[in-house]
Amino acid sequence: MVDHDWLSERFAEHQDRLRAVAYRMLGSPGEAEDAVQEAWLRVSRADTGQVENPAGWLTTVVARVCLTMLEARRSRREEPAGALPPEPAAGIHPSGQAGPEDEALLADSVGIALMVVLDTLTPAERLAFVLHDIFAVPFGEIGAIVDRSPAAARQLASRARRRVRGAAGASDATRSQQREIVDAFLAASRNGDFGALLDLLDPDVVVGEMRGGHAVAAFFSGRAQAARPALVDGVPSAVWSHHGRPKAVFTFTIADGKITSIAIDTEPDQLHDLDIVFLRAGDKGRDEP
Repeated sequence: MVDHDWLSERFAEHQDRLRAVAYRMLGSPGEAEDAVQEAWLRVSRADTGQVENPAGWLTTVVARVCLTMLEARRSRREEPAGALPPEPAAGIHPSGQAGPEDEALLADSVGIALMVVLDTLTPAERLAFVLHDIFAVPFGEIGAIVDRSPAAARQLASRARRRVRGAAGASDATRSQQREIVDAFLAASRNGDFGALLDLLDPDVVVGEMRGGHAVAAFFSGRAQAARPALVDGVPSAVWSHHGRPKAVFTFTIADGKITSIAIDTEPDQLHDLDIVFLRAGDKGRDEP
C-alpha cells in the first residue's frame, strides 16, 4: 500500500533533480514538465514497500518516461524539440520561476550546440550518456532501464560520448583555455590553496551529490597529489593512475572560465574504453596506493 504522505515528501524533495534529468533527456522545458508529471502519476500508484533508495527509484521512473517519449518522437520522424534559449532554461517550477537547484544542475556547458548533438543520438544512447555522464547513474541501473546488460549500457554511453565530443569538439583556443583551467585547478588542489580553488569554481559547481563552491573547494584542497593533466577523448581532464593503469578520470565541465561540474569515473571497464593521452610527460607525479 502506498504511503502518500511519505511519497509526496520524497517526490518534492527530489523534484528539481527529476526535472533536470527530464530536461537533459528531452531538451524542452515543457516536455520535461510533462515527463515529471507523468512520473508522479506512475509512482503514486506504485508499491513503495520495497523502495530503499527513493532518489534512484524516482530517477529510474522519470528516465523510463523520457525514453518512451524519445522513442515516440523518433518513430513519428518529428524534428527534435525546439532549440533551447541562449541561457539554459533551468527546470521550470509551476510558478514559472527557475530554482537555484535547477540552475546548479543545468547551467553548465551543455548549451544549444550540445543539445543539437544529443538529438542525433538514438534514445538509448542519449539516455545512457545523460544518466551516466551528467548524473553519475551506474551502468547497472541504466541497463535495467533500457533492458540491456551493464556492459551494453556502457557501450551505449561510450558511443554517445565519442559522437558528442567529436561533433562538439572545442577549438584549439578553447581547448587551450580549458587546459589552463584544469592545470590551475590541479595546482591549487595540490597546494591546498582554498582561495584559488574558489576562484576557479562556479558558485554552484556540482561534483556528484556535492554542490557549491565552498564545499567542493574544501573537498579538493590538499588533494590531487597524484592526478596528472591529460586529454581524455580529446578533452582536457585529469587522471590518477596506479602502476601505469588509470584508476580515476576527472572530467571538467567549464563555462565562462569557471568549472561548473566535475565528473569522477572509477569504473575499470569504462576507463578501458577511454582514449587517454597524458600531458607534460616529464612531470609524472606519483602513484598513490
